[in-house]
Amino acid sequence: MFCVREDKTKLLRYCTTKGLRFRKNNRRYPGHPDVVLPKYKTVVFVNGYFWHRHEGCRYASTPATNREFWNHKFERNVERDAREQKELREMGWNVIVVWECELKKAAREETLERLYNEITNGKEE
Repeated sequence: MFCVREDKTKLLRYCTTKGLRFRKNNRRYPGHPDVVLPKYKTVVFVNGYFWHRHEGCRYASTPATNREFWNHKFERNVERDAREQKELREMGWNVIVVWECELKKAAREETLERLYNEITNGKEE
């Protein structure tokens, strides 16, 4: 299984090669975004499909034991994510969520190009 930490590293390397200046894991903002791009007033979250419940993802499973606990935990995580993203949008930030499964080898290049276009709104640096 691919690790979220590796996903973030690949995303950060890509941003660096594209000349995007960013801060990582900035705790000043709700949800502690993985990437903050002040020039573009954009934040990026790299969410794991397990903890953040990527809807419809074939990789997002629920443990077989203690399902009630896990479902409650996942529900709280999703509600918290929505609340924090809403707060960021109200502060004027563009919020982008990249899912762990979108950074798997088969989809990575396409995902990173889409991310770059979303950040820059199609305008080159």
